[in-house]
Amino acid sequence: MIRKLRRVMRRAYRRTVDLSHPARSPLGSTVVNCVVYENGVRQHCEGSAEEALAQVRKNGRGFVWIGLHEPTEIEFARFAELFGLHPLAVEDAVQAHQRPKVERYEDPTGHGDTLFTVLKTCVYVAHEELTATSEVVDTGELMVFTGPDFVITIRHGRHGSLGPLREDLEAMPEQLAKGPAAVLHAIADRVVDDYLGVADAVQHDIDSVESAVFTEHAARGDAGRIYQLKRELLELKRAAGPLERPLLALASHPLPPVGPGIQPYFRDVVDHLARLNEQIGGYDNLLDSILQAHLAQVTVAQNEDMRKITAWAAIIAVPTMVCGVYGMNFDHMPELRWTYGYPLVLGVMATACLVIHRSFRRNGWL
Repeated sequence: MIRKLRRVMRRAYRRTVDLSHPARSPLGSTVVNCVVYENGVRQHCEGSAEEALAQVRKNGRGFVWIGLHEPTEIEFARFAELFGLHPLAVEDAVQAHQRPKVERYEDPTGHGDTLFTVLKTCVYVAHEELTATSEVVDTGELMVFTGPDFVITIRHGRHGSLGPLREDLEAMPEQLAKGPAAVLHAIADRVVDDYLGVADAVQHDIDSVESAVFTEHAARGDAGRIYQLKRELLELKRAAGPLERPLLALASHPLPPVGPGIQPYFRDVVDHLARLNEQIGGYDNLLDSILQAHLAQVTVAQNEDMRKITAWAAIIAVPTMVCGVYGMNFDHMPELRWTYGYPLVLGVMATACLVIHRSFRRNGWL
């Protein structure tokens, strides 16, 4: 079952939908979707969120899934009041820019505790060539309120649509019938799959930079590209690293509405996330090594340039010295009155320069 679910999640990752269509939902520009599920099957519901929740609680089974996109504080206020959401969680959900976490809030109305989960979404930004200013990783945020009979997803950013995920879950009613916890697992699994896809794409950039650094004519500007890649990799690390502990809590501790039946699925996600964090750490160490190798190559190249400059300075010093001596205008100079004195001095200077040049070439300085 887990393998089948993961295959479906990967298919959801590869599919894209338009998130900016102004008329996707008659429930308002902020509400992406509002659906009622019973026994894993989507039910007919054309009413508001209030009517959908009333239908679920009247029947005593199923749950309602509401998807929101960047709601304002005023727009989200009615949902917070309807589902009895904690004010602190509401504030975090509206303002965004939160660290990945899982928090449990007690419901004073007696309908059951609520889990508030914050996930960072990531997408790889395609580019023809990596430069010192290229954007490689783009991040967003996804908040999930999970109760005994409802799921509220709040998305911040232009990517991370849950439309394909919803469709694939509806194709597996036996999994969706496990309730809101199954939706939370599917979302976490999809987010981690996105991380893995981004990590695989970043690896191609790392391989490209590594090949460029170790070519015979490595560019001096490679340091900027390496640093930019490390900076973009840090974005992925900030998204994936803090998520491991919250998911581990969901996989190992009973946190209603996540029951023992769904915890093995979260353990599978934790396993993949741990492997991803190890992979990111390996990438970071590899980039450090590439940067050190590049700086060593630059140092070697500078030393070679300095040796060449020193060698040519030594060669030029010979005629400079001889010409300086004969330029002092003394009356008694060697071969000063001789007819062939001038050609002889030129020959001596040329011979000395050739001998020094040959010596430097033999020692690898030129």
